Amino acid sequence: MPREPQLGFSFQAPDAPASLQRRIWTVEQLVETARESLEREFGNVWVEGEVSNYHAAPSGHIYFTLKDSAAQLRAAMFKQQARLLKFKPENGLHLIARGRLTIYANRGDLQLMVEMLEPVGAGALQIAFEQLKAKLAAEGLFDEARKEPLPVLPRRIGIVTSPRGAVIRDMLNILKRRHEGVQVLLWPAQVQGENAAAEIREGIEWFNRECCGPKVSDAKKVDVLIIGRGGGSSEDLAAFNDEELARAIAASKIPIISAVGHETDFTIADFVADLRAPTPSAAAELVVEAKHTLLERVMLLRDRAIRATRYALAMAGKDFATLEITRSFTRFADLLHRRHQMVDEFTYRITQAHTDTLQQHHRKLERLHTRLHAQSPAQKLAALRRRAENSHGKLLAAANLSLTHHHARFDRAATKLGALSPLAILERGYAVVFDAKGNVVKDAKKVAVGDDLNVRVAHGEIHSTIKKLKTDN
Repeated sequence: MPREPQLGFSFQAPDAPASLQRRIWTVEQLVETARESLEREFGNVWVEGEVSNYHAAPSGHIYFTLKDSAAQLRAAMFKQQARLLKFKPENGLHLIARGRLTIYANRGDLQLMVEMLEPVGAGALQIAFEQLKAKLAAEGLFDEARKEPLPVLPRRIGIVTSPRGAVIRDMLNILKRRHEGVQVLLWPAQVQGENAAAEIREGIEWFNRECCGPKVSDAKKVDVLIIGRGGGSSEDLAAFNDEELARAIAASKIPIISAVGHETDFTIADFVADLRAPTPSAAAELVVEAKHTLLERVMLLRDRAIRATRYALAMAGKDFATLEITRSFTRFADLLHRRHQMVDEFTYRITQAHTDTLQQHHRKLERLHTRLHAQSPAQKLAALRRRAENSHGKLLAAANLSLTHHHARFDRAATKLGALSPLAILERGYAVVFDAKGNVVKDAKKVAVGDDLNVRVAHGEIHSTIKKLKTDN
């Protein structure tokens, strides 16, 4: 049934203007929109600041904070770019970073995705040189105690350098002039460029493998090595500041002379080598004048192809990163980078939790071990063993004493028995007479003439017949 109309007033509010209507964002939508706007506005920025909270993840990515006196900014550099750095960032280092500003959505943090780093003040090569020098010095690779003197008048000398240029010609002329009988083996290697360090290292390892060792004949042994090149800029000498080359020099079983550049040039190879020569020509003079003993041998050959491939891939990755690519691929790469960062964080947390758990179990195990040692039956068992040994000794002594006593009694009884034995009487000349029935004849009246008798003497019996008989009245 329809309702009756009622008296009264009705009111309907007008629609609010669009500018005053509320828009509800999700956190993800808001952060994502802000991130896209931020990356459009600050897609390529240069930032100067001091490094703090530096952390290198096992994945190869590095994370740190750039700060100045008034503010700080989180920064991340992924391994494709980090592997191209010529120095290692560390806390307190003043840097200029190039990258793009973004937001790490998982924490809502403002973050700089770094593409390139360069130090403020000293150059990257100088910083890398000082860092590597400090590291190897701390490991003892520069210690004089580990260095060996040069051999006496070496018969064969190995040289690792460029086969072209004045350096090798000067060294060969000096060696020929000062020591005509010396033999020279040359390992041709680049001494400048990206593959130079690897080729020099391969030469050292080849000499150690083929010309050194107990199985190598004296005719093939190399007594000393010279590595070097002429002078040049810091960039030209960079190959001799390579860490792997330095470790190969330190591990060499053949004495090595480093002859790099001019007298005022110093490289990492100079500090690690057994002897530094101010110039390659001076090295040639030193090696034929040295009056010392043999050095140690070198490590095996490293694979140059692997190193060259890795370097080529790294350079290709750097070139690829600088290309103009589509926005969708950029977003995909950003998503992948954020996932990498999340994996690094989770890996760190899991590792820390695992370490804490292991430490707790270790402490608990130590407490249980202490309690178990306090209640150990070993001491009781040792006491029982000592008591058993004492009882065994006493029992053995008592048994020996009783056996000695019984032996004495047996000897006395045997002596008495021997004294009372009829056989002993027979030994004195007496005899025992038996009749035919085996009865002892004690009275001559018990036998008659014609009876058979057995006479027992000391050593046998005499069978006889009575022919005459005489009795006592």
